[in-house]
Order: sequence, then C-alpha cells, then structure tokens
Amino acid sequence: MKWIAAKVTFDSPDRELATDLVADIFYSLDLKGVVVDDPEMDPDQDWGDDAIRPPERPGVTGYFADTDKAAERCKALEAALERLDENTVRHPQVTYSRIDEEDWAEAWKEYFWPEKITDRLVVKPTWRDYPARPEELILEIDPGMAFGTGTHATTALSIGLIETHLKAGDRFLDVGAGSGILMIAAAKLGAGEVCGVDNDAVAVSVAEKNLRVNRIDRFQLFAGNLVDKVRQVFDVVAANILAEVILVLLPQVKTVLKDGAIFICSGIITAKKGIVMDGLSASGLTVIEVLEKDGWVAIASRKAAAA
Repeated sequence: MKWIAAKVTFDSPDRELATDLVADIFYSLDLKGVVVDDPEMDPDQDWGDDAIRPPERPGVTGYFADTDKAAERCKALEAALERLDENTVRHPQVTYSRIDEEDWAEAWKEYFWPEKITDRLVVKPTWRDYPARPEELILEIDPGMAFGTGTHATTALSIGLIETHLKAGDRFLDVGAGSGILMIAAAKLGAGEVCGVDNDAVAVSVAEKNLRVNRIDRFQLFAGNLVDKVRQVFDVVAANILAEVILVLLPQVKTVLKDGAIFICSGIITAKKGIVMDGLSASGLTVIEVLEKDGWVAIASRKAAAA
C-alpha cells in the first residue's frame, strides 16, 4: 500500500504549543504516524554519529492511506490549519509526498531515542541501546503503526499519574491502548493484571508484541469501541485519547471502575480542561490531581467508595 506524507511547517512564538495543535489536527482526522521536526533539538553527546540534524523550521508530518478519500482528507487538513490562531501558528504550509508502507514504517525511527519520562521510568526503542541504572524501569517500545512512543506530553503525563496512583497488585485497564505503553508501564510498576482495548486491530497486534518483548505475561487485549466489550472492573483505568472522546466515554467508565477506583484521562488540550473537569464531576467522579505540560492536561479522578 502507498501512503501520503503530509508535512506541515510553520513559524510560532511558542513552538511546543503550535506543534501540539497541529498534531491534534492529525489525530482528529484519524491520520496515523506523526513525526515532529524540532529546530531546537539538541542531540545528546552520547547519541551516535548518525543522529539526525535539527531541521530549519518546526513541522509535523502525518501519514494516511493513499485511497480515493485522500483528496478529501487533504482539504480537511488544510481547512483545519486555516482555523488555527494565526498568532500561535503562523504561515502554515503543507507539502505532500507519496511513500511505500515499508519506507514509512522505518523512516520515523531515526527520530526516536531513549527518553527518561519519570525519575524511574525510561522509554527505550527496541532498536536502541541504553545503559540502564539499577533503579530504572525500562519500557521497551516499537510503536509501529500505533500511537504511543512515550515521548509525547500526553503519554508522559498519563504515566506520571499511573506511577502515583497505582498500587501493587491493582487491576489496570487502558482504553485506547495504542502501542501498549501504558499497560507496560502499569505492569512494570506492579499491577497484578493489565488489560487494553483499542478500536484499531493493528494497534492491538502492536501492543501484544510490545507486551511480550517486555516479558509481561498477565494481560488481556481486544479490539472494540471504548468499554463496550469490557465486562470486568478495575482499580485503575486510563484513557489517553482526545477530550471529545473522553466525554463520550464518561457515562460508561463508572461501570468498569471498582468502588474507590482511579480514572486517569489525558490527551486534553488546555482549552478543553474545563469541559472535561465538568464532565467528570457530572459523572460522579472526584478530581484528585491535575498535571499540565506543554499545553496538555492529564487528570486523575476517583469513584466514590461504597457506603
């Protein structure tokens, strides 16, 4: 199959926020595989000589299938870019190129290096070497065509909340499992059992491979829409998805939470923090912690304990 690489370059006084806003457009259009060009990227002195050099302009590249719907998606992308605040994302330009699936699956890997996301947790691509310290927990990841490398703020925020609120032996559910990174983090942090659901069968396959690479045996994975097929209850449930989808999930999520259980949601831009907080409250969940980073928000809430 051939794919279209849609590269959006821009100028901005706040590059991190602009990058996240452009990436959010790609995710809202269900485009797969996002690569970020950061002119301020400073390769660590321990990186190899083949580390990629920083680009001249910030940019975000998304990949989507070259089908009869491609032209419609290109127009939707360009229309969404025009609606962005010109003071934040200035002079956005889109360029398109066609690539083969194999080339796409490999091209982005040069951008992905080990990254420490909490004091203990390090995300490491399966194809990179990393000299781990005794106290560090290593999450081996090859996201393939699924979302979740750990380097995006939403994933890092989610993992930070999981590290804070998960207790040893807890049962953990990830709604929108992607690469399986949140399941892996939960397992490494002591979860007794981890479960994941994603509406993309490819993501389910990728997550399974990553779980096995990390030698995690007690897990369940299945394809489905949100928690429609989930029949168990959990101590911690996470959903690193868009704010709009979180709001759709909220009426159902209490059915998979034990009394006193924790619900962690992320993938929320700062502008939508309020409506998600209101939605949590309306669903009977009490907000207990809020983290923010680079224009993104993650929220931990608790279901009331049984009287």
